[in-house]
Amino acid sequence: MSHKRIPKRKAAIAVGGVAALGAAALLLPNANASQSNGDAATPRTFKANDVSNVASMLATQLGDTFAGSYYDAQRKQLVVNVVGNDSNAVDQIEKAGAVAHQVQNSTAALQTAAKTLKADASIPGTAWSVDPKTNEIRVTADSTVTGDKWNTVESTVKGLGSGVATLSKSAGTLKTFVDGGDAIFGGNVRCSLGFNVTAGDGTPAFLTAGHCGVAAAKWSDSQTGASIATVDQATFPGAGDFSLVKYDDPATQTNSAVNVGNGQSVQINQAVEAAVGQQVFRMGSTTGLHNGNVTGLNATVNYPEGTVTGLIQTDVCAEAGDSGGSLFTQDGGAVGLTSGGSGDCTAGGETFFQPVTTALAAVGATLGAGDAGAAGAGGAADPSASAADPGAADPGAADPGAVDPSASAADPGTGDVADPSASAGDAAGAGDQAGAGTGQSGTRHHRKHHKSGAAAQQSAAASGDGSGLVSTP
Repeated sequence: MSHKRIPKRKAAIAVGGVAALGAAALLLPNANASQSNGDAATPRTFKANDVSNVASMLATQLGDTFAGSYYDAQRKQLVVNVVGNDSNAVDQIEKAGAVAHQVQNSTAALQTAAKTLKADASIPGTAWSVDPKTNEIRVTADSTVTGDKWNTVESTVKGLGSGVATLSKSAGTLKTFVDGGDAIFGGNVRCSLGFNVTAGDGTPAFLTAGHCGVAAAKWSDSQTGASIATVDQATFPGAGDFSLVKYDDPATQTNSAVNVGNGQSVQINQAVEAAVGQQVFRMGSTTGLHNGNVTGLNATVNYPEGTVTGLIQTDVCAEAGDSGGSLFTQDGGAVGLTSGGSGDCTAGGETFFQPVTTALAAVGATLGAGDAGAAGAGGAADPSASAADPGAADPGAADPGAVDPSASAADPGTGDVADPSASAGDAAGAGDQAGAGTGQSGTRHHRKHHKSGAAAQQSAAASGDGSGLVSTP
């Protein structure tokens, strides 16, 4: 979908971010339609966006035998875990074109273990999620978890039994990220617009992180500009990290595209469920475009501000200034909103995201432009916003014109930004978030809105904010 922006307003730019222009080369289209050779025992090849529907169907059919699933990106296969040697379950999995994998732990057993962790080890600086590849719960404790706190977490994990959970130490600190994609500003708070949506009443709005929505009620597209949007709903901490922010002008016209820099965009066509093993891209105003893989689902993160549940865990890096920004697939699937994590984009790290599907359901919104955007789905693209062709026959396939294949070389193995000098994150931290958080050590928030690449860089440079770190005056 593409929609012209209303005159004299920059409130309508959709998902995307600034800098990392060379990283756009990572988004070369390679999505193929799912294939089947008619042999029930031979696995099909799937697009990553398709596996969640098949996995959900099998979960319903298999009942307690189903123990999770993941996407084998190298083979483009769906792997489904089953408990015990149930030949009927294996037959159902293979008929669906998936690969059956026998495991030890049932879904119920892992859920029980997660409840134990929540009851006994909900310590700020810890996080856990289910990893279907290992059929275990992966528990992480950051650098602030030491002494008796570490002993508590370690003994709780050991008490779950052999092969149920693993514990690892993170060198960084778990924190919410406040900035990402293109910048939005709420007083001294800076975050990122995640995806433009249509609110339940038909008015234009956008999704961003919940910790952004609880930090400021009014949001602008520049640090000193007038308000363009007002928070309607916000959840943080608790069952998610998302907020719905409605544009103040109901005639605001919006785009639905991720700006990947260099005047190029990836059109956003649909909201999709995350799958472990799926390749994803994150756009942030501080660190630009980075890619990685989904590593866990239904993650619980114990931030200093409180516990957040139901998140997506990834090995994509992020830094302060990236919160609220968009997590997406190269063929136009909206996956998540940047919440928080540990590490950085120099040493690496892990980042947690709010699932877009859950956020949309909770706030009663739908992905894409509101009624004011009369072009609608499949309309002509706004050349100033996107080079993608939304009218392509396969809405799930990226248009080869959307990304310049000659764009300079990010490292495809790491997703690092090819041209760090292009990042708005280089600016000083004068515009860092002030007073929005609890003031606790290690806490960060990201708040930003999505503009076109050049404009966003200029805005970030003008604000002097390269980090979006939470601080107190």
